[in-house]
Amino acid sequence: MSLLDHALKVRENAYAPYSNFKVGAALRTADDTVYVGCNVENVAYPEGTCAEAGAIAAMCAAGDREFVEISVVADSPSPVTPCGGCRQKIAEFAKPETKVNMHTTDGKVMTLTVAELLPGVFDAGHMART
Repeated sequence: MSLLDHALKVRENAYAPYSNFKVGAALRTADDTVYVGCNVENVAYPEGTCAEAGAIAAMCAAGDREFVEISVVADSPSPVTPCGGCRQKIAEFAKPETKVNMHTTDGKVMTLTVAELLPGVFDAGHMART
């Protein structure tokens, strides 16, 4: 099953009663393990979690710390890019050359590297003097 297929499947489990904007994400580690996540909203709207964050949390819970590719899918007119917080999370667990595939449910796709998605990323090197 492709990353997109995994993301499409888990997207159906999203809990989005307020926005009705379901998002699915699937990431793959170097050993071909796939982790998935979907967005989960709650009435305290800004306190929900994104699909990308869910997939990364599942990966960490399993003991993995790096992924080599991620796909995100939403029913949007154009490929939806990860929010700023998820961009930072993605950068934390992927290399700059890691592919980030952004899909729509009707087949549009945009692929960028982590470096293209988040130029000038804040990382642990910025805290080297602490």
